[in-house]
Amino acid sequence: MAEIDRSEDGLPSLDNIYHSTRQSSMPETVGASRSAKNNCHNIDDEQSAEFINTCIFISLFHSEIILINKVNKMKASDRTVASMRPAKSFSDNQAPINSLDFSADGLQMISSSDDDSIIMYDCVSGQKSRSVNSKKYGVDLIQFAHNTSNAIHCSTKVDDVIRYLSLHDNKYIRYFPGHQKKVVTLCMSPLDDMFLSGSLDKTIRLWDLRIQSCQGLMHVPSRPVAAFDPEGLIFAAGINSDTIKLYDLRSFDKGPFTTFKVENEAKEDWTGLKFSPDGKMIMITTNGSSVTLIDSFKGTLIHVLRGHENSKGIELDATFCADAQYVFSGSTDSSIVSWSVTTGQRVAKLASGHSPLIHKILFNPRFFMLATACTTLNLWLPTEEE
Repeated sequence: MAEIDRSEDGLPSLDNIYHSTRQSSMPETVGASRSAKNNCHNIDDEQSAEFINTCIFISLFHSEIILINKVNKMKASDRTVASMRPAKSFSDNQAPINSLDFSADGLQMISSSDDDSIIMYDCVSGQKSRSVNSKKYGVDLIQFAHNTSNAIHCSTKVDDVIRYLSLHDNKYIRYFPGHQKKVVTLCMSPLDDMFLSGSLDKTIRLWDLRIQSCQGLMHVPSRPVAAFDPEGLIFAAGINSDTIKLYDLRSFDKGPFTTFKVENEAKEDWTGLKFSPDGKMIMITTNGSSVTLIDSFKGTLIHVLRGHENSKGIELDATFCADAQYVFSGSTDSSIVSWSVTTGQRVAKLASGHSPLIHKILFNPRFFMLATACTTLNLWLPTEEE
């Protein structure tokens, strides 16, 4: 096995592992098929495609390299999930990180923080790649806008305007005024330049990156949550913490094409909606101690996931694994809890090292990599293969 250089913190560098392993362990045939579905976008660059079709796993205990098929072809297991450990830790922020987003190809990640900073990371090298600040307006709910050169985010100071930022030169391309209170939901379409926002002003707005004015407006009776499906053709809106309405993006002005009532016996407030990567499920996160999964076609209950703590009634984030077989959530005891989507049973409770708790958690859409954040950002990789 090729000798691997180590980073300053003693952990193997993802970039060094990649280059060393290509020479000795790269499969002869790579990238026989590629799909544009389920957030897997085509990569034109031959070298990037070769890398994306090979997922690198690091054993922190044995310094071994395990090469397996890319994550959208791999089925995660209870064993690999339970073996996940922090492979890289970043302490670049002075205040809690309030949002995370991966690029569609999984190669880049971006974070925003209550310290008004925006930081980009290279997921291949495991290194910080760029940092900009939004001291005047603050920053929250940061998301890439289809490429890693631009991003959208909401404001935490001055007003509640959504801002379209060029990360290359740290200049704003466009402002999107309209919301009168804090924006709590921001979702970029995976298909085109449309994006959704929801606010404590009890509205959901539909926008186009190319046009400053709002393209659609919905008034709702309470705090909204909303999300696009993986195809970018429909979006879901959560209302009153007990109802989900599905809209066709091409005819949303005609109202929802279907409505689901969801049991909420604990009367927990909904804080987020997410479609699974395969589009078959909708995950509902709350300010309580449960995560709910429903069938996105029928609205029927699949599982109510329990086993994590939320004694403080805060907004806990959750995320699907890239192949939609597992769900990960933060917990107020600073652990990470994971459940099997098939059984609904908890399969792992991982000590995170975060203090006092995990504010944000997000799984990479292409690789078996998990990001968790408080003031510190950790990137997790499995230490065992199935």
